Amino acid sequence: CFQNTVLVWFPCVYLWLLAPFYALKLYCHDCGCIRISTLCTAKTVIILISLSLPLSLSHSLILTLSLSPKVLAVCVIQLERTRGCRSSVFLFLFWVLAVVCSLVPLRAKIQLVMYEGITTDIVRYTAFFSYFSLQLAELFLCCFADQPPEGKTVLEGVLNLHTQCIISVPLRLVVKGYRTPLEAGDLWNLREEDTSDKIISDLEEEWTTECAKLQEKTMAAGVALGTRLPDQAQILRKLQKEQSSGFCLLRTLARNFGPYFLTGTMCIIFHDFFMFAIPQVLSLLLGFMNEEDAPLWKGYFYATLMFLLSCLQSLFNHQYMYTCFTVGMRVKTAVMGLVYRKSLVINSASRRTCTVGEIVNLVSADTQKLMDFVVYFNAVWLAPIEIALCLFFLWQHLGPSALAGIATVILIFPLNGFIAKKRSKLQVQMKFMDGRIKLMNEILNGIKILKFYAWEKAFLEQVLGYREKELKALKKSQILYSISIASFNSSTFLIAFAMFGVYVLIDDKNVLDAQKVFVSMALINILKTPLSQLPFAMSTTMQAIVSLKRLGKYLCSEELKDDNVAKAPFNTDGEGVLIDNGTFSWTKEGPPCLKRINVRVPQGSLVAVVGHVGSGKSSLLSAMLGETEKRSGSVSIKGSVAYVPQQAWIQNATVQDNVMFGREKQKTWYQRVLDACALLPDLEILHAGDSTEIGEKGLNLSGGQKQRVSLARAVYRKADVYLLDDPLSAVDAHVGQHIFDKVIGPKGVLRDKTRVLVTHGMSFLPQADLILVLVDGEITESGSYQELLSRHGAFADFIHTFASNDRKESVTETAAQRGMTSFTNLQAMEPMSEIDKEQVPEDLGKLEMYMEYFKTIGMAFIIPIVFLYAFQQGASLAYNYWLSLWADEPIVNGTQVDTDMKLAVYGALGFAQGQCRICTAFLTRIIASRHLHMDLLKNVLHSPMSFFETTPSGNLLNRFAKEIDAIDCMIPDGLKMMLGYLFKLMEVCIIVMLATPFAAVVILPLAILYAFVQSFYVATSCQLRRLESVSRSPIYTHFNETVQGASVIRAFGEQHRFIAQANKRVDFNQTSYFPRFVATRWLAVNLEFVGNGVVLAAAILSVMGKDTLSPGIVGLAVSHSLQVTGILSWIVRSWTDVENNIVSVERVKEYADTAKEAEWNVEGSSLPLAWPQTGTIEFQDYGLQYRKGLDWALKGITLKIQEREKIGIVGRTGAGKSSLALGIFRILEAAKGEIYIDGVNIAEIGLHDLRSRITIIPQDPVLFSGSLRMNLDPFDTYTDEEIWSSLELAHLKNFVSNLPDKLNYECSEGGENLSLGQRQLVCLARALLRKTKILVLDEATAAVDLETDTLIQSTIRQQFEDCTVLTIAHRLNTIMDYTRVIVMDKGHISEMDSPTNLISNRGQFYRMCREAGLV
Repeated sequence: CFQNTVLVWFPCVYLWLLAPFYALKLYCHDCGCIRISTLCTAKTVIILISLSLPLSLSHSLILTLSLSPKVLAVCVIQLERTRGCRSSVFLFLFWVLAVVCSLVPLRAKIQLVMYEGITTDIVRYTAFFSYFSLQLAELFLCCFADQPPEGKTVLEGVLNLHTQCIISVPLRLVVKGYRTPLEAGDLWNLREEDTSDKIISDLEEEWTTECAKLQEKTMAAGVALGTRLPDQAQILRKLQKEQSSGFCLLRTLARNFGPYFLTGTMCIIFHDFFMFAIPQVLSLLLGFMNEEDAPLWKGYFYATLMFLLSCLQSLFNHQYMYTCFTVGMRVKTAVMGLVYRKSLVINSASRRTCTVGEIVNLVSADTQKLMDFVVYFNAVWLAPIEIALCLFFLWQHLGPSALAGIATVILIFPLNGFIAKKRSKLQVQMKFMDGRIKLMNEILNGIKILKFYAWEKAFLEQVLGYREKELKALKKSQILYSISIASFNSSTFLIAFAMFGVYVLIDDKNVLDAQKVFVSMALINILKTPLSQLPFAMSTTMQAIVSLKRLGKYLCSEELKDDNVAKAPFNTDGEGVLIDNGTFSWTKEGPPCLKRINVRVPQGSLVAVVGHVGSGKSSLLSAMLGETEKRSGSVSIKGSVAYVPQQAWIQNATVQDNVMFGREKQKTWYQRVLDACALLPDLEILHAGDSTEIGEKGLNLSGGQKQRVSLARAVYRKADVYLLDDPLSAVDAHVGQHIFDKVIGPKGVLRDKTRVLVTHGMSFLPQADLILVLVDGEITESGSYQELLSRHGAFADFIHTFASNDRKESVTETAAQRGMTSFTNLQAMEPMSEIDKEQVPEDLGKLEMYMEYFKTIGMAFIIPIVFLYAFQQGASLAYNYWLSLWADEPIVNGTQVDTDMKLAVYGALGFAQGQCRICTAFLTRIIASRHLHMDLLKNVLHSPMSFFETTPSGNLLNRFAKEIDAIDCMIPDGLKMMLGYLFKLMEVCIIVMLATPFAAVVILPLAILYAFVQSFYVATSCQLRRLESVSRSPIYTHFNETVQGASVIRAFGEQHRFIAQANKRVDFNQTSYFPRFVATRWLAVNLEFVGNGVVLAAAILSVMGKDTLSPGIVGLAVSHSLQVTGILSWIVRSWTDVENNIVSVERVKEYADTAKEAEWNVEGSSLPLAWPQTGTIEFQDYGLQYRKGLDWALKGITLKIQEREKIGIVGRTGAGKSSLALGIFRILEAAKGEIYIDGVNIAEIGLHDLRSRITIIPQDPVLFSGSLRMNLDPFDTYTDEEIWSSLELAHLKNFVSNLPDKLNYECSEGGENLSLGQRQLVCLARALLRKTKILVLDEATAAVDLETDTLIQSTIRQQFEDCTVLTIAHRLNTIMDYTRVIVMDKGHISEMDSPTNLISNRGQFYRMCREAGLV
C-alpha cells in the first residue's frame, strides 16, 4: 500500500505544485531560444517511451498519477528550450525524487523475483525494470546542459544552481584544466551584470550623492563646534568624518548589492530548515530500531528521507555560497573602480597623505577583507538564532538539563568576544604592512640610487624593522585565533558533558538511551557550526569595519575643485590664459606658494617663465591646470590644454601609444611631430621602431628621450594652450635648440598656439613675447626681453652674468646619432607585452613546494603537531564509543548502574582532548613566513640592475603584499584546518565500519571517487588561481602608473580612457576569478553528494542489520555519518586554500634562481680603510656587454687616470659614455679586462666595499620618504655639524633652516614636496658628505637653472679639488678647463688629450666645439 500510494504521489505532487511557479520564473527570464538538440530530443523520446510502460501497471489512479507528470515534464522541457534555459534544477530534483521513491518497490520486486522466479509475471517485471532504467537515464541526461541560445556566450542565459554546481559547464572546464594547461581564452566571458561598466555606472552616482551629504553634515558640525572649540572641533570633525565615511560606503554598497544578496539569505534559511529536520528524522530512525515489530519499510523510508534532506541541505548551502561569492566579486569590482576614479580627482594635499603603496594596498588587501565580510556577514545574525533553536530542541529531549548547555555556551561566548576584540586591536599589523609595502615601493622605484650608494643594507634593516613589528602583532593574533578555535572545537564535548552530567545526576530515573544521546549529539554538532562561525564572522566584521573606514577615508578625501580654473571655448580674440590677482597654495591650511599673481597670456603668444630653483615656476603651471588650492582670484583658460611635466611621465606601452595618447593615428602629422621632437633618429636605433615597448616608468629610455616623447605627446594633441614645464632641460643644448626652433619657437609647429614655457635656457628668451620673472612665489618683473633689459633690474644683471655662458653651452652629440639610453642600453631591453610580463608557471602545485615549505618550518616542529592532532582525535573516538556503550546499557528498575563512573571516564577522555587542543594553539609559529620574506627581500636586493629593468614593479610589489600575506595567514591556517578534519574523517570512517563492516564496500569506492574528483579539480583550481594572480599584477601596475601621472591625464582630459583601461584589466582579472569559485561550488556539491552517500549507506545498512545491531552503535554510526558532508566540505575548502596559496611559496622562491650580483662584502678582505687614497683609475683592455650575444658596449678600453685629474667624457648617444660609469661601479660586470683603482682590481673586492668608497651624482635625483637627514645619511655615520656643512656647500642651508623640522623635515614619497632642482642639490649634498677620492657626475646639471648650475660647478671645483672627477658632459663649456677630455665613439676611445690639444688637432672634439660656437 505504501509503495503504491505515498511513493508514487510524492514526486507527482512536487511537480504539480511547483510547475506554475517555475513557468512564471521562465516567463520573466527570457534568454533567447535554443535550437532542438540531440540532448533535448533524447530527453523527450525517453519520456514518451516511458509513457507506454505503466499501461501494464494496474489501478487507474496510479496510472493517471504516473502518466500526467510525464506529460507535464515534456511540456516543461519544451518551455525551457524556448526560454533559453540550458539546464533545469527543477526537473533534476523531480527525477531524483522519482528514482529514490522507486528504490523501495525495486527492492521488493527483486526479492519477489528471487523468491517466485521471473516467469510468474514476466511482462509486469520487465515493464517495471525498464521503467526504472528509463528514469535513471532521464536523471543522467538531466545532469548535462544544453547548447547556449544563439549569440550567447557559455555563461549568459539563466545560469542556475544546477548548471554551475552539478556537472556540465564546470565539468568541461575542469576536465580541460586536468588535461592541458588552461589559458585565458578557455575561460567564459563575464556576464553583463558582473562587468565593471555596469556595476560602477550604477554605483558612482549614488556614492557621489552620499559623499556630498557627508560633506554637508561634517561642515555643519564644524560650524556648530567651531565657534567654541576650534582645535578640538577640527579633531572631532576629522574623526567623525572617518567614522561616517565608512558607514556611507557600506550603505551605498548595500543599496546596490543588497537585493541579490537577500536571495542568498533566503537559501541559507531553507538550508537551516533542512538541517534541523535531519535530527528529528534520526530520532524517528532510532525509535524504529527500538521497536521490535516495526515494519522494515519505515526504516528504509526514514533512511531515504534523511538522504534527501541532506542533499537538499547541500544544494541550498552551495546556492547561498555562490550568491555570496558573486556579490563579493561585484563589491571588489565596485570598490576598485571607486578607488581608481578617486585617484584621478584627489587633490594634492590629500594625495600627499597617502602613498602609491597605500593606495595599492586599498585595492588588494582591503577589498579582500570586504569579500570575506560578504561571505560571513549572515553568520553574525543567523548564528545566534541557530544556537537558540539547537537549545530549544535539546530542551525537548533533555528537559531543564539543556540549561547546563546554555550555561556552557554563555561561558564560552564572552571568552570569544574578548578574543575577537583583542584581535581587532591587533589590526595594527595592517599599519606595519602598509609601511613595509610603501617602503618596498620606494626601494623598487629608487633601486638604482641604492645600488650606486651601497645603501641596500640600511633599507633592508628598515624593511625588516617593519616586518618584525608586523610578525609580532601577527603571532599574537594567531595565538588568540587558535585559542578561540580550540575552545569552540572543545565546545561540543563541554556542552554534552555538562548536559548529560546534569541530566543523570539530578535524577536516578533519568536514563541516557540511544535516542536521547545521539539526537542530542547531532544537535550539538549542528550547534558547533554557528559557534565556530560566530568568532570568525565577528573578527571578519571587525576587519571589514577597519577596511571600510580606510576606504571611506580615502574615497571621501578632498578632490580638486572644478571651479579652480574656468574653462572657456576657444576663440581667437583676447587672452588664452588669464590669472587675475591669484593666490595659490598646495594645501588649504599651508602657506601660499604663489602670491598676488596677475598673468595675461594673449592668444598665440609665447610666454617664458624664469626664476631660481624653488621660486614657484612649476607651481604657476599647476595653478593654470587647477592642481593647486586657489585661495583667491580667478584663473581662466580658453580651449584645450596640453601639458609637459618637468619630470617626464611615460606609460608602460609602445612609443607610438605614448605619443598618440589615445588619439587616432594621422600618419603625416605623426611623422611631422616625431621629426620636430627629434625622435626619428632614436626610432631608427630601436629594433621594433615606434612599436618598441617602453619599460615601466620609461626604464629603457634616457632622460632626454623620455622628455622628448613627453613633448611629442603634447604636440600630437593639437591643443589650443601648451603648458611646458622646462622640457628642454633634460636634452642636450643642440637638440634643445632644434626642438625650440621646430616646435616651440616663432617658426615651430606650435607657432599659432598659446605657449607658457618654464625655462632655464637664456638663449630662448629673446624670442619670447613675454617673460615673467618669479622670485619666492611672486612675479617681480614682466615684459619682453628688451623691456626687461632696459629696466636694469635683477633680470638684466642675471642675463649679463649668464648670457656669455649660455652661448658657449653645447652639445656632445648630434641629432643624427641620438637614441641610446643613459644608464641602460636599448639592445639590453627586449620589448615586453602586458601578457609576457608575468609568465604563468605550468609545473602545477607539486610536492617540491610543500617540501620547501615544510623544510623551512623544520621537522622538529611538524612531528609534535601531527602527533597532537592524532592524539586528540583518538581521545574523541574513545569518548564517543564510550557514550554508545553507555546508551546500550540495560535499564534495571528504571535506572542505569555506575552512571558516576561512566560520566567520570567520559569527562576524563574529553578533557584529555581539550588539553591537546590548547597545546596545538600555543605551537602556532611563523617561522616559514619570516624566512621566506627574508629570502625574497635579500634575493630582490641582491639582483642586478638588469633584473629591475625587465621586471615590472607591480609584480614585485605583489610578491611582497599578496603572496607574503598568503604565507603569513592562509597557508598555516589551511594546513591546520585540513589536518584536523582529515583525522576527524578517519574517526567517522572507523566508527561507521565498526557498526556495519559491510559499509566498507560503499566507503571504499566513494573514497576513490572523492580522491579522483578532487585531483581533477585541484589541477584546474591551481591554474585558475595562477591565471587570476597573473591578471592581478597589471591592475596594480596600471594603478601605480595612473597615480603618478594623474596630473598629465587630467591636463589632457583622458580620464575616461584610463578608467576604461582600468575596467578592462579588472574585468579580465574577474574572468579568471569567476570560474574558480564556480568550479569550487561544483566540486563541493559533488563531494557532498558523496558524503550523503555515506549517510545513506550507514542508515540503510543499519536498517538491514536491525536484528544484530544495538541502537547505541547505530546512533553513533548515523550521527557521525551526518558530519561527513561538513567534514568533506571543509577538507575541500582547506585543501584548495592550501593548494592555491602554496603557489605563493613558489612565486616568492621564484627570484632565488635569478642571476645575482657579486657579494656585497668579501670576508677577510685586506682592503685598507682609507682606500682609495689617491684616486688613480686604470682600465686594462676593458670590454663590456649588456648581455651575452649582444654587441660590445665598450671594447678594448685601455686608459690610466692619474690622481686629482679632472676628466670630461663626451661622445654621441650610445657611444659608451655612461657604460664607463656603469663599469666603474660594477653595475655591469666586465666581459673582459680589468679596472684598477689605486692598484686594486675592483672585480676582486665586495660591491659595497667598492660603491661606498666612490661617489656618483646621478642624472635622476631620487629621494625616499623619511627625514631629510635619513636621505643624506641613512647609516647615521655623520654628525649634524658635518651634515649642515655639506648643506651649506650645496647652497641648501638657508632653505633647510627655514623648514619647520629642519633636518628632521619629512620628505614625501619620491621627495615630491621639494622641487626638482632642490632634489638635485640634495644629491650634491650627499656627494659632499661622502667626500670620496673619486666622483662621477652624470648629466647632473639638467634640472637646475644657470645660476644654481654655476654654484654647483664652482662647489665641485673647490670641494673636490683633491679628488679625481669624471664628468659625463653634455655642456662642453663645463669641461673646457679639465685636465683631459675623452671622446667616445661606438664603444672605444677615438680621442683623448687636453681640450686645447684636441681643438688644435681638429678632430671630432674640434667639430663638436665648432658646432657649439666655442671655437
